[in-house]
Amino acid sequence: MPAALDARLTTVLGGRTAQAVQKAFGYATVGELLAHYPRRYARRGELTALDELTIDEAVTIVAEVRSVSERPMRNRRGSLLEVSISDGRGILTLTFFNQAWRKNDLRPGVRGIFAGKVGAYRGARQLAHPDYELFGDGDGGDAGAAIDRAAGWAETPIPIYPAISTLASWQLAKAIGVALDTLPAVLDDPVPPDASEARGLIPFRRALELVHRPATDADWHAAQEALRFQEAFVLQAALLRDRAERHAESTAERRPGSRSAEFEERLPFALTGDQLAVGAEIERDLASGTPMNRLVQGEVGSGKTLVALRAMLAVADSGGQSAFLAPTEVLAGQHLRSLVGALGPDLAARLRPILLTGSMPAADRRRALLAAASGGAAIVVGTHALLGDRVQFADLGLVVVDEQHRFGVDQREALRLKGQSPHVLVLTATPIPRTVAMTVFGDLDVSTIRELPAGRAPIESFVVPLADHPGWEGRIWQRLSEELGQGRQGFVVVPAIDAKAVEEGDEVAPEPEGEAPRPPANVTSTLAMLRRHPELEGRRIEPLHGRMSSDEKDATMRAFAAGDIDVLVATTVIEVGVDVPNASTMVVLDADRFGVAQLHQLRGRVGRGGVPGLALFVTDAEPGTPARERVDAVAATLDGFELAQTDLELRREGDVLGRAQSGGRSSLQLLRVARDGDLIADARDAVQAVLERDPDLTGHVALRAALARRLDEAERAFLAKG
Repeated sequence: MPAALDARLTTVLGGRTAQAVQKAFGYATVGELLAHYPRRYARRGELTALDELTIDEAVTIVAEVRSVSERPMRNRRGSLLEVSISDGRGILTLTFFNQAWRKNDLRPGVRGIFAGKVGAYRGARQLAHPDYELFGDGDGGDAGAAIDRAAGWAETPIPIYPAISTLASWQLAKAIGVALDTLPAVLDDPVPPDASEARGLIPFRRALELVHRPATDADWHAAQEALRFQEAFVLQAALLRDRAERHAESTAERRPGSRSAEFEERLPFALTGDQLAVGAEIERDLASGTPMNRLVQGEVGSGKTLVALRAMLAVADSGGQSAFLAPTEVLAGQHLRSLVGALGPDLAARLRPILLTGSMPAADRRRALLAAASGGAAIVVGTHALLGDRVQFADLGLVVVDEQHRFGVDQREALRLKGQSPHVLVLTATPIPRTVAMTVFGDLDVSTIRELPAGRAPIESFVVPLADHPGWEGRIWQRLSEELGQGRQGFVVVPAIDAKAVEEGDEVAPEPEGEAPRPPANVTSTLAMLRRHPELEGRRIEPLHGRMSSDEKDATMRAFAAGDIDVLVATTVIEVGVDVPNASTMVVLDADRFGVAQLHQLRGRVGRGGVPGLALFVTDAEPGTPARERVDAVAATLDGFELAQTDLELRREGDVLGRAQSGGRSSLQLLRVARDGDLIADARDAVQAVLERDPDLTGHVALRAALARRLDEAERAFLAKG
């Protein structure tokens, strides 16, 4: 009965409570509120005698109220209610702030069960704002029965909900209880009965009851198992249905021709086996008449851009244009130069690749807009400026998105809509574990490039643990100086631009919990320090960061590429795509402030030529902390696919499936990609079996209702856009 879950909270909870819930979490229906699952389950504490209490211990006590008193608080407005209780072996005080109404319940002579964390005030033990349940007339006289009841009460799991300051966990529990009581005895399950029974899952209605009101741990375990599978099933149904709909569309067939052949003939090196295999997959997609929707993941430096260029040439041979969307102006400019260099002067003159960015001079921008709209430019490379309303194409046949995680889905879709069902090719140098690929990119076909081109020099990686060895700091700059002395260049990467500003858009890791904030290393102070460092005397050291103008960044990168700058002190603006073969050294200061994927990307900026690469990850993080584990993990291996799995295990789930990654999709509820890979794959197989028999889900009404209920407008847009 979907109607029960679609009921408005205003009709179930009343206007005031419903408004508070909607303001806090955005929930408007019973189904949305009941999907607000407990984040954990607590215990009231061991049943304890009053003369055996230990400070800071969670306890449950059977006792009788002896006295009640109320007095105004001295240092702030309001009153303090103090209740003295005893079990015959000791005395304990209960304190309640601004809750005078409780004296109507807690009268002298009343017996009950009291639970809380033991604290101390002026030498006396107390429970502040304890949980309690009072015995009614006639049920507290038998001491043995009271003890049994208290023991059971103490062992019952207490759901603890994600809450905010204005809506506490216990208030949510009360509202959820009211909503549960409005449900019928049976709810239609989005998971078909045969799939549910084969996996031994409890019914949907029972699962909702037990996840919110368990009597034992086994109850909520069984409930979570059923609800977790249902979540994976509904998500995979949405992704696979969208994939099927996309495959049902038609678009112009694109095949390689003379320009593609000319490009292949003049390549000075052989393509790797993986590049050839992925290229063949893309070629089949382009010629199929169905819009390609493919993700190409590959190691740093594995040649993904070359694969994309071959696809763009095939589209150009068929009279179409390609749009290449890059996350930063530095990277867009680098891509344009790389594409022109790879094409050679003759092909580049015929294809006319152009650049379009937000900070271009007005005259240059007008020329670029005209070249795109007229079809004169077969390849248009740009940043978010490509998404503007004024940008039009004569025949947009292919959209290439570089570093997908830097863009929201809405941005990718805005570009796709500038053509008639164009092909879409998404590139990422951040390898994606299979479970994330199924969960985030489940509607894309995934290709993988693992093989690196011949001639890539090895990279040595070292952690420089200043917390353990503060004296090693000088050796960092000696080592950099030694590399420069051999005619090479280096990067020094820091988290912030100056003492106040972290580079906008960077995913810098937060301070570990419980540690005092420390200012991050920054471009301004690091640049000044290196310029006066005796080891680097006479070296050309320049900054590069997001506050610089497009012309300044471009001029700096050109000078660095030409060898006119020895060391760049930069933020992660150089994280992806920057390709300077002579750069051998990457020093990352405060490396613990970056994620695993970022550190791997940064390391990939060196060792790109014939010279060996050196990566020094400098950190003050203590051994054994999560921050230090991230840095150690990256230094231990060059395998990006191994690191991707490590990253998934070390990072918070929201970082993996966060808003920036998914383009607006809400986070998962019970499902966890780091833990539930087998379950997600199982759910995907079950959904495929359903869709093979019933592509339109005409016979699966509950699943159709769950899809509509689970996905709000933003989520539906995400799934519709691929």
